[in-house]
Amino acid sequence: MAISFESALGVHESAFKLRARRAEILADNMANVDTPNYKAKDLDFRQALAVERGEQSRFSLDATHQRHLHGVSELGDAEAKYRVPNQPSVDGNTVEEHIEHAAYMKNALDFQASFTFLNGKFKGLTSALRGE
Repeated sequence: MAISFESALGVHESAFKLRARRAEILADNMANVDTPNYKAKDLDFRQALAVERGEQSRFSLDATHQRHLHGVSELGDAEAKYRVPNQPSVDGNTVEEHIEHAAYMKNALDFQASFTFLNGKFKGLTSALRGE
C-alpha cells in the first residue's frame, strides 16, 4: 500500500510553504521602510491557503457547452496584496514599521508551529514504517 504524503501531512505542508512566503513579503516590507513610494504588501493567509489546497479557485468560468474547457487556477504562487496604511507618510511609503514587525513576529510563531506539526507528522510516519 502506497503512502500519500498529501493525505498524511494534511494542511501543514501548504501552511508551512505559505508562512515562508509571507515571511519573505514582510521582510521585503521592513527592508524598504525608508524607500520613497514603496507600497507595503501582505498575504491573506486564509485565502492563500484555500487557493493552495485547491478549495478556492482564483477565478471561475461559466461553461455554456459541455465540451468547454474548465478554468485552471494557478496554485503555485499566492498573490500578495497591497496594505492600506493607518497613517500615510509624506514620501508615499506605506510601510509602518511597528505593524510590519508585529506581523513578522506573529508569522514567525505560526511558522514554528507549522514546522512542529510537520515534524510530528514525519515522526509518526517514520514510526509507522518501522512498525513501532
